[in-house]
Amino acid sequence: MKKILVATILIAGYAVSARATGLESLESFVKTVKSAHTDFTQVVTIPAKEGQAARNKTSSGVFEFARPGRFRFVYKKPFEQTIVADGQTLWLYDVDLNQVTARKQAQALGATPAALIASAPDLKALQADFELKPDADSEGLEWVLATPKAKDSALQKVRVGFKTGELAVLEIMDSFGQKSSLRFNAFKANAAIEPTAFQFKPPAGADVIRQ
Repeated sequence: MKKILVATILIAGYAVSARATGLESLESFVKTVKSAHTDFTQVVTIPAKEGQAARNKTSSGVFEFARPGRFRFVYKKPFEQTIVADGQTLWLYDVDLNQVTARKQAQALGATPAALIASAPDLKALQADFELKPDADSEGLEWVLATPKAKDSALQKVRVGFKTGELAVLEIMDSFGQKSSLRFNAFKANAAIEPTAFQFKPPAGADVIRQ
């Protein structure tokens, strides 16, 4: 189940004016927010199966990024995991297993939620991997619907919600019908983040798997 949570990391309008707002918010966010620090809560909804009801799994932690291509997710509850992109390599550290997985970042990101909110340098770069269009306003948020262009994508769609231009929610639906919702709190745009935050060194004794 922990791997399912991580895998999600690695993201009809009412009127013409409202439909434009979500895309404008995304474009402004990508252009003007060069770094950020925020807390997050993630809820993964696992679809019902025969003999089993749908289940929710909740986790929480800290997320920060610096464009282009550097970010860090630190899951604190209920399990400790760290995902770091340093610009070259995407690192995943599972504390309980004392295991590190390393992948080339250019191959691991692409059309992923992380690319939507933290990695891409501009809207044009996002449009190379996603079909972007405004979605209906709800919950007091302006939404953008992002659909991966790759036919073999592990994602069905990603919705990004903004409140007065600030990143508020990221909703992810994968190809298995599993939904993941990340809500961001205490969002600090253009926060001063030390470059060392995006450096990762496998802990001593950890099993390192390179893919």
